[in-house]
Amino acid sequence: MEYGTLKPEERREQHTYVGHDWLITQMDGTPLVVFEAQQGAMLATIEGKINPLPAPKLIEIIPVEAKHDRVFVRDYNVFLVNSKTGQEKQLTKDGSAQDAYEGTPLWSPDGKKFVVLKTTPAQEHKVYLVQSSPKDQLQPRLVTLDYPKPGDKIAHPRPHLFDAGTGQDIPINDALFPDPWELTDFVWENDSRRFLFRVMERGFQTCRLISVEGKTGGAKAIIEERAKTFIDWTNKVFQHRLPKSQEVLWMSERDGWNHLYLYDTETGKVKNQVTKGEWVVRGVERVDEEKRQIWIRLSGFFAGQDPYYLHYARVNFDGSHLTLLTQGDGTHTLEYSPDRTLYVDTYSRVDMPPVTELHLTATGEKVMDLERADASVLLATGWRYPEQFVAKARDGKTDIYGVIIRPTNFNPNKKYPVIENIYAGPQGSFVPKAFSTQGGMQALAELGFIVVQMDGMGTNNRSKAFHDVCWHNLADAGFPDRILWMKAAAKLHPEIDLTRVGIYGTSAGGQNALGGLLLHNDFYKAGVSDCGCHDNRMDKMWWNEQWMGYPVGEHYEKQSNVTLASRLTGKLLLMVGEIDTNVDPASTTQVVNALVNANKEFEYFVSPGTGHGVLGTSYGRHRLYEFFVRTLLNPQ
Repeated sequence: MEYGTLKPEERREQHTYVGHDWLITQMDGTPLVVFEAQQGAMLATIEGKINPLPAPKLIEIIPVEAKHDRVFVRDYNVFLVNSKTGQEKQLTKDGSAQDAYEGTPLWSPDGKKFVVLKTTPAQEHKVYLVQSSPKDQLQPRLVTLDYPKPGDKIAHPRPHLFDAGTGQDIPINDALFPDPWELTDFVWENDSRRFLFRVMERGFQTCRLISVEGKTGGAKAIIEERAKTFIDWTNKVFQHRLPKSQEVLWMSERDGWNHLYLYDTETGKVKNQVTKGEWVVRGVERVDEEKRQIWIRLSGFFAGQDPYYLHYARVNFDGSHLTLLTQGDGTHTLEYSPDRTLYVDTYSRVDMPPVTELHLTATGEKVMDLERADASVLLATGWRYPEQFVAKARDGKTDIYGVIIRPTNFNPNKKYPVIENIYAGPQGSFVPKAFSTQGGMQALAELGFIVVQMDGMGTNNRSKAFHDVCWHNLADAGFPDRILWMKAAAKLHPEIDLTRVGIYGTSAGGQNALGGLLLHNDFYKAGVSDCGCHDNRMDKMWWNEQWMGYPVGEHYEKQSNVTLASRLTGKLLLMVGEIDTNVDPASTTQVVNALVNANKEFEYFVSPGTGHGVLGTSYGRHRLYEFFVRTLLNPQ
């Protein structure tokens, strides 16, 4: 989805989240650069010339034994052609536009079998946007999107196995993948005995690694992962086949924490759990099949450290010799030497500038300090480090982590309104962990506020139980934990005035900000909701079905901000970009309609020509600042 244009020599600020990938192209669509958002403020500079990127190509790999044969699809059906004679043989006649054979065939190594997919297409769901003020014409422009929403019919692919010699379609029983969300990672084993693929069933509660016998088409589950709530398809689905040893590395939260397991693909049994403990694997960096080692990102390992800090380690396939490559109290990034014998470790905290060290890869031992950033000039301006604050969650046991940001002219003898920056999307955790000036929140604090941010229950990167709070329950948004956290902070810091609490957020955060005003109107008094997905039936399918479940139940409607709109008592500013291609702008308009029908007072701003995130524009930020100054700082 497009977020805007960038002219030569122009600079643009864009709000984003850690892990989001950004693509910049030329006007004709030619890619220029791709970069990933990291912790803290980033500056991406495009300079100089680049070599053009080659267009992607689909290559049909023909096995040696079948080099004179070729498979293709025409008029939705499969044909086998003898490349030497040119003679065609039609293998299927049941293909149609509504149930079509498609894609590049997957040949067995011995050239005797191949697999193609037959797919029933998805339901078409169009979203229509009106760009009121296009730069290249006077009249408005209609923008049409393909935009599947929760409950829509999705494409239904099924693998078909063919004998290249006879042309026979060998039936495959699809009982193990009756309603696939995703079929992926198709691969034949080297001996051509069977092929494997992974399926995630719609609803995100069942994931299987399936094998299909080449002779019979018999299908069985080598691995079956089930969850009573959800499997985190966005972040925690990982497999790595080890064909030489008939093994596979597999990621799972089955013991309550995200870890890695080693499976025998012949027996389907777990050989051993590779990582274990009350900490989480955040990702796999590298698999060294020769040394049988995995390089991982992890968090929550060190007692006494913030459990969200990213660390790095190496571990053997059998779970032995976990070697920690980082230990310093902060969140880390690594850069390896070309031969990987050394690495540079840079780590920081919101209250500590970056420290950079050189380490030995073999042991993790520190060779030398390279640099320690000095923030004295910044501190001399009156800027102060954000305060890290921890308080108990609703269960009275679990720690909730957040930050408190104060203005540079902070006076501990004054009372300050508090404003929460919220984003409770279950796909991640969002409180800043690395050092930066916290530009957006600091700018808001400078107007005379204390700004806070915390990750409540239902967000990611902690235990499975912590994450599961969001299941069928996005309206919760961790509010019971957030409110307790702020009350604990106010008890310790009397300058925090809990009679004047504001809240703001974008996207899921926009949904959360309005939800706070509607469901917790005794606590939140003013809110800015930017391009919110206010009814989870109106937003993109994959994100909402993953957390709210499938089929779409009545809980979707009950938790909708449209349904709850009549509860509004506080001050509200709704914002939306008129050409938002991420969240359907009609979701905000439906809230407006419900508020009007309930005779509620509120403010509403539609930003012409803006996509997802009005707060990413200078005018949007101006409206945010003005609104909170007027409603919380100077309500008279």
